[in-house]
Amino acid sequence: MKKKIKYTDGTLRMGERVKDFLPPPSQLVKKEKTVKVTLELTEDSVDFFKRQAVREAVPYQRMLRGLIDLYTKQYQTMV
Repeated sequence: MKKKIKYTDGTLRMGERVKDFLPPPSQLVKKEKTVKVTLELTEDSVDFFKRQAVREAVPYQRMLRGLIDLYTKQYQTMV
């Protein structure tokens, strides 16, 4: 059996104010220098990224760029 909630007319007390830890919108968009390249990929790979991009609602090129950036960061530290 569900427990009934009993509401009262008491006053509500505000909690402690939390400092805003989020950066301003202007700092949320990374403006990194990019270079255009021509790259031939397999049809299966491109189709995969296009499907995933639709699911995530982002451009598939951005997903590919993110993948390459993560790969680069991972292996740059090893060189």
